[in-house]
Amino acid sequence: MNHYVSVAIELVSGLVILFLVLKVLGKTQFSQITPFDFISALILGELVGNAIYDHETRLREIIFAALVWGILIYLMGIITLKFKSTRKFLEGEPNIIIHKGKILHDSLKKSKMDINQLLSLIRQQGYFSIQEIEYAILETNGMVSVLPKFEYDTPKASDLNVPVKPVHLPITLILDGKIVHENLQEYGLHHQWLKEQLTAQNIKDPKTVLYAEWTPNQPVFVLKY
Repeated sequence: MNHYVSVAIELVSGLVILFLVLKVLGKTQFSQITPFDFISALILGELVGNAIYDHETRLREIIFAALVWGILIYLMGIITLKFKSTRKFLEGEPNIIIHKGKILHDSLKKSKMDINQLLSLIRQQGYFSIQEIEYAILETNGMVSVLPKFEYDTPKASDLNVPVKPVHLPITLILDGKIVHENLQEYGLHHQWLKEQLTAQNIKDPKTVLYAEWTPNQPVFVLKY
């Protein structure tokens, strides 16, 4: 029984340590991940994982190893912020792989990418033919940014001379049957107002609402269970 309790404590401790380290390192560990970020995430996981199932390793050694590695990654981040010359080596650099509608084969080879992979990444951006692409850039996180040719680009409101209208961020009012009180307070809304909005849609109890949001100058949008 003591062994299982020990493993449980180490698992919880490892989870807390990794969470804190990744919070300090920032969100790039998950989104704009670079090769160095990928390696660091693997190492952190291996450090904690191996330590948990190695019965000779103690909890303080797990904490020490994770913290030391976290500090190293943090220092690397500071180095790339202060010294631009290190960014290319540690983070990589974007590569243009389509230039003025033409595929740069040498850039593809340098990036270890074949045509099928390129086509797949372009399709993920909503374009299904190389003919539609004017420029394509392979980013350091492995994704492709696409600038389409003029005739295939999505028209903007300014292109269509549409009158300018203010843009508002939708405000979540109810989530999983629970009123988000802090959002009501932040935007100066009242519970009585929300009750009236729900009543207008024949809803008496907020607990029956899966999700509700409000955009200024529009009625409340409601999804019931």
